[in-house]
Amino acid sequence: MRLLKAFLADETGATAVEYGLIAAVICTALLSGLGIFTGSLQNVFNVVSNNMTVN
Repeated sequence: MRLLKAFLADETGATAVEYGLIAAVICTALLSGLGIFTGSLQNVFNVVSNNMTVN
């Protein structure tokens, strides 16, 4: 019983798990932002390409 209480009170790995969750949230936000930015950038290049004239 004492071993079980000691195991449940041990929090040494909790910090690593929290940092892992924070990293996962940041990566998800960056990937979704990259997807939005890529679409906008592609639209800008399409507008520039369509408005260029060939001499």
